[in-house]
Amino acid sequence: MLNFEEELKKFKPSLEIEDTEDIIYNQDLDDMSDVLVKLLKEARSEADNQRRTR
Repeated sequence: MLNFEEELKKFKPSLEIEDTEDIIYNQDLDDMSDVLVKLLKEARSEADNQRRTR
């Protein structure tokens, strides 16, 4: 049978998991609204460029 207290004493967190958590939490990720705003700006810019070249 497992002795949970003894097992907890042996526990060592994985460094890879901690590094991954840091990387994920420290990134500035765009959400869907940021993506949509960027796409709309690009589409407007492209439309303006096409009007100018006519």
